Formats: sequence, C-alpha cells, structure tokens
Amino acid sequence: MPAHEALFTKAARRHVARLAQVIAPAAAGLERKFLALLRKRRYGAVERRALLAISPCAAARLGSIERFLDQVEYHGRRLAKCNLSPDAAGEVLRHFDEMLEPLLQGRFGPSLEQLQWATLLALERAYYRVREEESQALFGIYRAGAEVADSGKLSRRLVRLLASAFRARAGGLLVKEGELDRELRQPLYIEQGTPGERWIADPALRGRYASYWSYPLNGSAAIQLGFPVPYPWLPRELELMEAAAEHFRKAAERALLLEEVERLAAAARQAEDDERRRIGRELHDEAGQSLLSLRLQLEMMERGADPAMRACLREARGVLERTVVELRRIIAALSPAVLERLGLARALHLLAARFGKIFSAGVRVSVSGRLGDLPPSLQQVIYRIAQEALQNAAKHSHATIVKLSVMRADKVIRTRISDNGLGFEAGVTEKPMSFGLAGMRERAALLGGKLTVRSARNQGTTVILELPLKSA
Repeated sequence: MPAHEALFTKAARRHVARLAQVIAPAAAGLERKFLALLRKRRYGAVERRALLAISPCAAARLGSIERFLDQVEYHGRRLAKCNLSPDAAGEVLRHFDEMLEPLLQGRFGPSLEQLQWATLLALERAYYRVREEESQALFGIYRAGAEVADSGKLSRRLVRLLASAFRARAGGLLVKEGELDRELRQPLYIEQGTPGERWIADPALRGRYASYWSYPLNGSAAIQLGFPVPYPWLPRELELMEAAAEHFRKAAERALLLEEVERLAAAARQAEDDERRRIGRELHDEAGQSLLSLRLQLEMMERGADPAMRACLREARGVLERTVVELRRIIAALSPAVLERLGLARALHLLAARFGKIFSAGVRVSVSGRLGDLPPSLQQVIYRIAQEALQNAAKHSHATIVKLSVMRADKVIRTRISDNGLGFEAGVTEKPMSFGLAGMRERAALLGGKLTVRSARNQGTTVILELPLKSA
C-alpha cells in the first residue's frame, strides 16, 4: 500500500473531499490574504510559492489527497533548501487555518486536523531527506578530498558528485591556464537563450539545457551544471556549492604541498645518493689505493724479515687484506657503480654473489623481461631496495635461502625478495628492520610505487616492490 493511502481511511477521504468542496469557492480570496501575510513576514518569492502550494487551498484545487501530498513533499524539499524548518512552516500554516475559521464555522474539525497532520508529516519527511542527501554529498566530497591527491581528478569527481546531488542532467569543468574571466569568478545562474549562455564553456552543455549553474572552484576553474528546466539555486544548494569549492581549494593546496614535499624528498634522496657516490669515490681513490700500497710494502718487508718478524708481518697483511675486502664491500654499498657499467640484471647477480660469500644464506636470482632500457632512477631504486632487503635478511632473519626476482610487465616492474628466516609479527611495532623498511617505502613512494612486506613468526619474510614504468 502506498504511504499516502495508509494515512486516510475511506471515510476520512470522503470528509476531506467535502472539506475541499467548501474551501474551493473561497480559495482565491484566502490565498490573497495568505500572500499578504507572507509578504508582511518578509518571506521570499520561492518560499511564498511553496507555502501556498502546501496550504488547504492547494488541496482543494488538486482534488486528490495523493497528488496534494506529493506536491507537499516536492515543495517541502524546496522549503528545506531555503532553510525553513517543518516547525516554522507548520506555524505559518496555522495562521492559514485561522483564516478558514469564518468559512468553516466549526465544521470539518477532524478532517482539517488530519489534513494538517498529513501535511506536517510529508514536510518532515521531505526535510530530513534533503538533509540526508546533503550529508551524503558532503561525505562524498570530503572522501574525494581524502582519496584523490591530484587536483584535476578531484575536480572531475566533484562534478560527478554535485551533478548527482543537485539532480543536474549534465556537468562540466571549465579550466583556464590563467585566471577566469571576471564574470566567471562569481556564482552564475544562466537560462537558455540569454546572453549569459556564452559563459558555458563546454559545447556539450551550451544551448542544450533550459538552465545552468556556474560556480568557481578557484581562480582558474569552475563547475558548470545543466538542468532540463529553469532551476535557480536555493540557499542551501548555494551553501553546499560553497562547501564543495572550499574543500576543493583546501584539497588542492594540500596536493600542492604534498607535491612540494615529494619534490624536496626526491631532491634530498638525490643529494644523499650523490654524497654516497662522492664518499665511495674518495674511499676508492684515496683510502683504497693507500691500503693496497701498504699491503705491497708489507709483502716486501715480509720477504726480507727474519722468521719471527715474518709471522707478525703475515698476520698484519692478513688483517689488511680483510680490511680491503670490507672496504670494497662498503664502497659497493655506498655507490653501486656496477649499475652504470654492467646494468641492473648483472648488478643484481653480483650483489647476490657478494651476499652469498659474506653470509651463510644462498641467494637465487631470477630476472625476466628487459631491464637494460629502464631509466637510471628505476634501476637505482630496485637495486637499493634489493640491497637493503638482503641486508635485513642477513642481520635479522637467519635465513638459509633467499630468493630475488625481478619481472617486467607492460605497465609495472615487480621486484620480490623472500626468505625462509625467522620472520616477525606484523603487529609488533618495535620490530627489527623498521627503519630500513621506512627508507625502502620512501624510495618506492618517490617514484609512485608501492612496497609491501609480508611476514609471520617463523614463516619468513617477503618484500614486494611494484614500480609503475610511467613514473620514469
């Protein structure tokens, strides 16, 4: 049973119909008096039309309770968008009922009361539906701001959200490289065929709809919506548009700040890598050469020394040779020059071989797809994260087997490092390698990538790096 039918019995419908017959001949005069009261109370044109449309005179004109209550819900929505509450509307309608008393002379009391009650119920339902729709629209706007960092994507999503919220037939986004024209830097309501229609930028909108809204998001962008009927905005709709524009401005500022932070982080990372290379070169050219020269001198002294001194010199030479090996490891960790000379695939194999010599774990390397034409930035991030993951496996996991794989697909390159070590519990905050993971995630994020770590106690650890090829 429809909601309206449940409100009135057949007998009640007959009494309301008789009430309407009594009111109908006097409806015009009653409406004039009611309009005078509304003007005296400074209600606007939209509010006056809506209040007239929910009065008993409107019920008498329509001759159908269902049609009247549908009309009440429609105009109740408009009153809600004019910030007029159901209580305030009910208070005004009670003045209309006082105007009916001389006409009715105490008759039809129960029928009039039931009609009033049904009208207020429809107004309440319309009011809270409007507020619920506004809440959903605002939630969608705030969610979009939280989920979308790119201002272009955010503005297009706002167009879709607002077109749906205002029941517009179509929507578009006007974006200019410089500033918007002076006329577009303010809210515009435009009707078809008027001179203002030239400000509708999208040819798919202009000239096709009965009315348009244009609302500036900032100094260079505006949302434009098209409606199938003339539809001037109401106060609450204008407030919602302003809330959307304000949130867009804040989200756009946040996106710019994030871009600046990412730029500075990238610059800091580049400076760090440059400094690593400088230190690596100096260690190789200065300390490395000096140690090699010292080793040669020790070897020459060892040949001419007496047996007792020869043993001491041999031990010193052994310490020196181990120091040279350790220095080479440090230089390779600081500056992977092997990337520039041999490319990523060969550098990863050498990294795994060096790891296998120093630590007891065996490393299996698998490379699929072309890696030689990858930009240096991608190659360096993959190498660094593989290097850090192997170091973590050696220091913390006590693994015996480590698998390193790099696979290139159409749009992404995926690097996976897994071990059979001790692992750790994902919920433990004071876990080893947490600072290393932070650095790895930061390197991945700078190129628009994602780093995932999967681990469980005594079930090993898997590090997965995914980098979009377009990030280069």
